[in-house]
Amino acid sequence: MPPAATGPTILQVLPRLETGGVERGTVDIARAIVEAGGRALVASAGGGLVRELERCGAEHVTLPVHSKQPWTVYRNVARLAELVRSEDVHLVHARSRAPAWSACYAARQTGRPFLTTFHGTYSGKSALKRAYNAVMIRGELVIAISEFIGLHVMEFYGVPRERVRVIHRGVDLDLFDPDAVSAERIIQLATAWRIPDDMPVIMLPGRLTRWKGQTVVIEAIEKLGRRDVRCLLIGPDQGRVRYRGELEDMIRGRGLEDIVHIIDDCRDIPAAMMLADVVISASTDPEAFGRVVAEAQAMGRPVIATDHGGAREVVIAGETGWLTPPADPAALANALDRVLQLDSDGREQLARRAIAHVRAKFSREQMCARTLSVYDEVLARHAETA
Repeated sequence: MPPAATGPTILQVLPRLETGGVERGTVDIARAIVEAGGRALVASAGGGLVRELERCGAEHVTLPVHSKQPWTVYRNVARLAELVRSEDVHLVHARSRAPAWSACYAARQTGRPFLTTFHGTYSGKSALKRAYNAVMIRGELVIAISEFIGLHVMEFYGVPRERVRVIHRGVDLDLFDPDAVSAERIIQLATAWRIPDDMPVIMLPGRLTRWKGQTVVIEAIEKLGRRDVRCLLIGPDQGRVRYRGELEDMIRGRGLEDIVHIIDDCRDIPAAMMLADVVISASTDPEAFGRVVAEAQAMGRPVIATDHGGAREVVIAGETGWLTPPADPAALANALDRVLQLDSDGREQLARRAIAHVRAKFSREQMCARTLSVYDEVLARHAETA
């Protein structure tokens, strides 16, 4: 039986608790709330991370908040309002658009403060879509996961700077620690993926979706012109069977079957990164933050990222990694050639700079502390006006 909470009860609302940056951050914040003496509630449609959430002392409430159906969204207002009242919730924190609509009105009905986290730029090509997205700026304060997203919120939605709090995503430095990865874990992956000894490994972690830039990487590997490397595209297709087939055809059409391999999934990303000689983020659209390159730098790996979005904040170009123009296979090939020519001393110096950079700016502990500070700020403002 967990000890009685002495701090506020915080309700986080998101569609599901499956694997992903939003979901992982939700669990991290819930743990921090509990460790600080508060009570952490999470409402979602469920998923694989529920057990981990409950292990850290938080509580999960299963509700259909993943649905975008207007009637379900409407009914979720009453469901969330009842939850807020029955559990004496002090603050409601929404992390995604569909549940944010229900959470916003539930908070209004119950007189609780409402907070949002802006996790991406979202598609806003039509007036209707922009109106739908705008629920994410209705929080008393808006958390942006990077300066890039903060600027987007201010410029595109007209949110005053004083209402925006930039809190970068945090890397789990216990998990992404090169000293914590055993040789056995690395060997196990190398064996499973049939990587020859001393074969340079180029890695792109990320789900198979067009904007993640897998086609750009394949073209860059062709331009690199080396047969003594392995390129691993690691990530599930999540039902994008046609795109996966396109990638496979592209690999065969360029005679790269022995060099480029698609790995459906990997449950040990830290070990995979230790196996890599270079980790790539080739996204053709701007990343809101750049979790892959942050985690890779924490492991001391050389990184190449696209020169836009949050990656500009996560990578110090020329010091902790390289930035290349979007959708430019030739520039990516040149950067790959430069990285693969680094000697052991150059790699060690880069690793030290990269690890120190991530530990100084992008730790999970910093993300949690800053988020709890925003909770305190919002609750104090609410108490003053009550």
